[in-house]
Amino acid sequence: MFSFFVSFVSCALLTLLVIKYAKRNGTALDNNYGGVQKFHSHSVARIGGVPIYLAVLITGAISSLREAHYGAWIAPLLGCGCIAMAGGIVEDYTGRVSPARRLFLTMVAALIAYYLLDAKVARLDFPGGVLPLNPVWIVLPLTVLAVAGIANAVNIIDGFNGLASVVSICMLLSLAYVALQVGDTFVLVTAMVVAGATAGFLIWNYPVGLIFLGDGGAYFIGFMLGELALLLVMRNPEVSTWYAALLLIYPAFETIFSAYRRMFVRGKSPALPDGIHLHSLIFRRIVQWTVGPREARALMKRNARTSPYLWLFSLMAVIPATVFWKNTSVLIFFSLLFIISYLWLYARIVRFKSPRWLFWNRKD
Repeated sequence: MFSFFVSFVSCALLTLLVIKYAKRNGTALDNNYGGVQKFHSHSVARIGGVPIYLAVLITGAISSLREAHYGAWIAPLLGCGCIAMAGGIVEDYTGRVSPARRLFLTMVAALIAYYLLDAKVARLDFPGGVLPLNPVWIVLPLTVLAVAGIANAVNIIDGFNGLASVVSICMLLSLAYVALQVGDTFVLVTAMVVAGATAGFLIWNYPVGLIFLGDGGAYFIGFMLGELALLLVMRNPEVSTWYAALLLIYPAFETIFSAYRRMFVRGKSPALPDGIHLHSLIFRRIVQWTVGPREARALMKRNARTSPYLWLFSLMAVIPATVFWKNTSVLIFFSLLFIISYLWLYARIVRFKSPRWLFWNRKD
């Protein structure tokens, strides 16, 4: 809890300074209100990744002074994390870095972590046993794609105030809990540090959105989630590989389904943004009926009210993953249940047949 508190306070203060700096200098402000994935009505700093990274760096240094062996692990991890977020930060400032280049940098970061931290997908668990993965030509690309994919997935779900932040905090706390159960101190402390920094950012991001996570922040948090989940599972054989799969399934499946929808349904590039993610549909076809027209004040309320739907939906995966972290059969069952639930809910909303319980706050 010490690490969480230090990281939280550090990030809260640093985020306030970044907001003030961005407003005063007009730096990295999001002024695009007409994009398909834009749901705000005022200029907002989009460099939330900067204070989050600095807070994690500061807290990591303090933790290293308290426990010398911790520094040997956190230093290379944060170095790789810096590479993963670099493309996103440049994009936040300039708007000129393509998704392919940002994804490439996260793949480079995952590749370096593969060698420095031995963070790799070395096995797959099944109800009947374990399938070891030994050939480097299988393990290396699988590891790089998995970590980079999760980093990109967190960026994709970062569509509304507090959405990606709260989902990530829940996942990080789950990682910390399971790490505590198996005695993995490094994953425990690091997960709490990143969760604390994200929470410190969140108080300025939700509900009014004084600052956005930005591509840099989303890629950094996603990279840390992917690496910590990988390290926890592979260093502790008692933790099922399906724990990581179920824990991260909401952003991961959102990304996979979006790529399928764009390529095979709409015949477009999977890198092109669109406005029909699950969170976008909930915003347009459910929350709009509870608040009102597209005016600045109403728009802010709709933005803030969209995220809780997805927080609760993501807990359908996070909670069973946390409870059944070593039961492969149960984890596979809940993974399939989540996918079915996602597809069912998406199909209902896109056909204007949203379940009535989704309109719980219509009279607010």
